[in-house]
Amino acid sequence: MFIDNFYPASNCAAMGNKPSSPIQKCLGSAAKDVVFNTDPLFQLSHVKPYNLGVPSRPTAVTYPKSTDEIGRIINCAVASSLKVQARGGGHSYANYAIGGGEDGTIVVDMKNFQQFSMDESTWQATIGSGTLLGDVTKRLHDNGKRAMAHGTCPQVGISGHATIGGLGPTSRMWGSSLDHVEEVEVVLANSTVVRASDKQNTDIFFAVKGAAAGFGIVTEFKVRTQAEPGQAVLYSYTFATNAPAAFKQWQKLISDPELSRKFASQFILTEQLGAVITVITGAFFGSQQEFDSLNITSRLPSAAASNIELKDWLGAIGKWAEDVALQVVGGIQSNFYAKSLAYTKDEIITDAAVDKLFNYISTADKGGAIWFIIWDLEGGAINDIKPDATAYGHRDALFYHQAYAVNLLGKVNSTTRKFLTGVNDVITDALPSHKKGAYAGYVDPALGTDSASLYWAGNVERLQRIKADVDPKDVFHNPQSVRPVKKSARMRKA
Repeated sequence: MFIDNFYPASNCAAMGNKPSSPIQKCLGSAAKDVVFNTDPLFQLSHVKPYNLGVPSRPTAVTYPKSTDEIGRIINCAVASSLKVQARGGGHSYANYAIGGGEDGTIVVDMKNFQQFSMDESTWQATIGSGTLLGDVTKRLHDNGKRAMAHGTCPQVGISGHATIGGLGPTSRMWGSSLDHVEEVEVVLANSTVVRASDKQNTDIFFAVKGAAAGFGIVTEFKVRTQAEPGQAVLYSYTFATNAPAAFKQWQKLISDPELSRKFASQFILTEQLGAVITVITGAFFGSQQEFDSLNITSRLPSAAASNIELKDWLGAIGKWAEDVALQVVGGIQSNFYAKSLAYTKDEIITDAAVDKLFNYISTADKGGAIWFIIWDLEGGAINDIKPDATAYGHRDALFYHQAYAVNLLGKVNSTTRKFLTGVNDVITDALPSHKKGAYAGYVDPALGTDSASLYWAGNVERLQRIKADVDPKDVFHNPQSVRPVKKSARMRKA
């Protein structure tokens, strides 16, 4: 993912990029490895936008190797009134790690923070924030056959994933990625380095677990780990016809309060050669015999079914990565747009609304884009935590959907965006009391001023107050990050 042949700041003059502006002079002294936007390979080799439809022009990309260096970089940005964002894997749907369409950001690339250790007395792992999920999986496996909940894309970075949510197949058993986090090391806007946990700097810890991009740069995680599941069954049901009936039955299945937490599931719609393809897929973390006892096949309409029992944890993780790649998600740069919606146990789509939704999907103009919609079962252990315990506030979410479209020929057009928006509208119109929550891991710039309450639910005011205390100048900023509460509002609250 990362290109290592960047030009050190000390070589800027030799490359024809002699520092001239105040920020160039400052960063040239503060950071050992920095590339400015005057470099001819800046966009291609260093900015590397994930979403090609969101042009981002940062001032510089830095590659620090220590917390002290990060502090100096932040000081330079503050002195020049520039914003700062950290980048792990760089998989923000709106390129927020590189400014998100706003020019002038100082990017702090975390790829050098690869530290790892395992305390075998507590099975608590220390993980550097530059680690990608594929490496997290491998390092946990190699150090005691341990695991933690996270998503299925190996190129995603732990730094963003575990500070925004981090939902994955094992989350119903173990919670989200951020629920594994027990302590973090963070560099703040005043360049100080602090440790935060449930016992110290608790407000910062609260904010980092769901909204870190607006509060600081996490350099290290200490996480609880679990023993790897000894076996897993990966299952798939493909429906050639009657997709609405399949969805109704799937909703009934996943809303069963007695459903095993070992069961993970997705309902996927996409289109191939003009035909809508319907797949229910997922994993069960137990034996084939245990899976069979759930009688999943009998609880769904007739379908082409397949399942594989695996006793190799890394093999299961690898299979998920293959499936995700087939769904046009992963490490590939492209023009795309996505929308999401959260559902609680009280927000099951009615049968009539399901029929209306599937009719809309089959008849709407998609604007020529490749598209898919995934309804992803959550709940379980994620819901065990109180909504105000972490910045991630959707503790009542039973499942989410993500509607995603990619255009291989250029930017996603307005017709495609209208199609994806229409999917959400059909559902929310049928659920008048819907809370309209959105997952911050699927950032959507179109949410505008409503984004904070949609991402962080009832935790917004507390986050704004914490922001005013630790980052009043809004140094850590992207288009939808938490803003500091206004002074007058703080006085009224006091």
